[in-house]
Amino acid sequence: MSLPALTLRQMRTFLSVCETGSVSTSARLLGMTQPAASQQLREMERRLGVRLLERAAGRSLPTAAGSALIPAARRALAAAMDAEEAAAAHRDGNTGRIRLGTGATACIHLLPPVLAAVRRRMPSLEVTVGTGNSDEIVQQVEEGVLDLAIVTLPAPGRRSLVVSPLVVDALVALLPAAEAPAAQGISAVALARLPLILYESGGTTRGLVDSWLARGGATPSIAMELDSIEAIKALVASGLGATILPSLAVRTPVPGTECRNLRPALSRQLGVVLRREKTRDRGLRVLLEELERLR
Repeated sequence: MSLPALTLRQMRTFLSVCETGSVSTSARLLGMTQPAASQQLREMERRLGVRLLERAAGRSLPTAAGSALIPAARRALAAAMDAEEAAAAHRDGNTGRIRLGTGATACIHLLPPVLAAVRRRMPSLEVTVGTGNSDEIVQQVEEGVLDLAIVTLPAPGRRSLVVSPLVVDALVALLPAAEAPAAQGISAVALARLPLILYESGGTTRGLVDSWLARGGATPSIAMELDSIEAIKALVASGLGATILPSLAVRTPVPGTECRNLRPALSRQLGVVLRREKTRDRGLRVLLEELERLR
């Protein structure tokens, strides 16, 4: 049967005796009885299998093994203090960490003012942002890899998750300026006369686009599929084709292109996904409050 591991209390007692040279003095300083302090030291020696202290000239002094242990014991106590300080910083709500997952469009065009507001309210809060498709991100929330996600709804239905609608984002056509119709709206059939440059298949937003084209009776010629909205915008500006993008992505005009509303209209719903049992500490509450302002 293995003996219990060394405890911080034992190491604190040992270091105190090394500093004072007296078990009784150390016991008094540490608020324990002398027999209790002596028991702590005996348990240490039994666990390590060596003598740590010896008597000389009426004082308790460290043996060679005890002297070798002193630096490690001090490091252990210092690490314990660091751990307590780190926990205290989170306890008073002044710091923390949030791991957020979202799509590239929301990351670039929706989150910056939200994160800036969070930083003003909690300068020490660490927020990390990862991007990916909705299914992958939602799975990471469920597994605890991410604390929350902002994704295109509907999100995969899972009992462990809570999904809250956030904002409605219209989808629009982006065309080379020379190809844009005079009318402010464009149908699926009219848009499909141009080569289409679309976001890669498999994502929720791409599914919405494909369904809209099919409902409109269009047979599109898909020239390219990319995983970067910004790259798609650049290719459209070069005159290589048209695309359908979230309106969030084209709030700032793209030189060489023009936007047209889709006829019939098409939009996507963005939502926040959290684990049902997720602890809502101050940092998470502040972020959710700032996201709430988008509604």
